[in-house]
Amino acid sequence: MGRIYAGILGPVAFATVLGRSLVDGGGVDSTLKIAMACLFTFAAIGYIAGRVADQIVHDSVRTRLASEMSVRHVSGADRGVARS
Repeated sequence: MGRIYAGILGPVAFATVLGRSLVDGGGVDSTLKIAMACLFTFAAIGYIAGRVADQIVHDSVRTRLASEMSVRHVSGADRGVARS
């Protein structure tokens, strides 16, 4: 997910700076420098946010799966004891 978020946030920041520059009438050199800086900065922020989100989802799924497996294991063990 980190690469996806980086691939979205970076270009959006770049386009936003270009659009603002077109409206305000900024210079080409300074606009491109700022746009590139924003591209890399927001891509890095997106990558970190995506990695954190990915880790949270994986931990949640792992915890829920372990919980379900322990419930099934305990209920299966109770059935085995009750049958004997």
